[in-house]
Amino acid sequence: MSGKTRIEAIDPGLFEFAGFDENASEQIGYSDYSYWGSTVKVFLKNRVAFVLLVILGALLLFTFVQPLLPGQRSPTKINIDPATSVQMRNRAPDATYWFGTNSIGQDLWARIWSGTRTSLLIGLIVGFFEMIVGIVYGALWGYVRKLDRVLTEIYNVLNNIPTTIILLLMAYILRPGFRTMIIAMCVTGWLGLARFVRNQIVIIRDREYNLASRCLGTPTRRVIAKNLLPYLVSVIMLQTALSIPGTMGGGVFLTYIGLGLPVSIPSLGNLVNEGRLIMMSPELRYQLIFPTIVLSIITISFYVLGNAFADASDPRNHV
Repeated sequence: MSGKTRIEAIDPGLFEFAGFDENASEQIGYSDYSYWGSTVKVFLKNRVAFVLLVILGALLLFTFVQPLLPGQRSPTKINIDPATSVQMRNRAPDATYWFGTNSIGQDLWARIWSGTRTSLLIGLIVGFFEMIVGIVYGALWGYVRKLDRVLTEIYNVLNNIPTTIILLLMAYILRPGFRTMIIAMCVTGWLGLARFVRNQIVIIRDREYNLASRCLGTPTRRVIAKNLLPYLVSVIMLQTALSIPGTMGGGVFLTYIGLGLPVSIPSLGNLVNEGRLIMMSPELRYQLIFPTIVLSIITISFYVLGNAFADASDPRNHV
């Protein structure tokens, strides 16, 4: 009886029928979320990475614009003193030669920027090759079970041969040059990324959505491209960003063992190696300091930007 009384006590005026709006029925909820747009927003919030991006961009732009500026000297030209007709050897930095000259009178300013262009080109070619081969090999290695044993044996054979031995053999077989340097770095440089991609794909290949895709007959290449690799965008970009400065630094070692570029082709590896030979002379250390500074700026910038972009491309950091 009390329950019936409470129901009758409710004011019917509190309830009314909702009207039907035909225009409102056509409106649907949507989200303007963009993965790459959100990635850029998160990346720009990192002030250190943004500053380094500006510095690196300005450095790279100047590197390729420098030969077009007026008053620039050839990086291979041996400068002669018109008064004495003697090579301007080991001339300290001044208003004429901003970075000084080397032991045979070549302008270090021109050689450093020419060497930076060469080293960057090598780094980009090797980094792109390592990314493509490492992703394809690692994806097939981790997803296609029938290929697991074969690809594992290939990896073990290549990985267990010391890299230094491979480089030394190539130094004897091939003539030092631009192509030889790229081949030497590409032979085994992709192994690390391939193994990393393989391990990550093994972790996620048997999740429900991948099993559903296989049951529906989705081709292997589409499962890899649409279901697996998007989860690895951040780490792949990080590995690629780090491989570029790593390649540039590796050029110094290749030059040291005789597999680098000939002296006639300036590179940061050649310049650092030349400066290393005379670093014990205080008045000549500028020949090591200037190329080392440029190389350090590029490598540190790529390292910081790679880590910052990897964090920004992680969807968990998006809002």
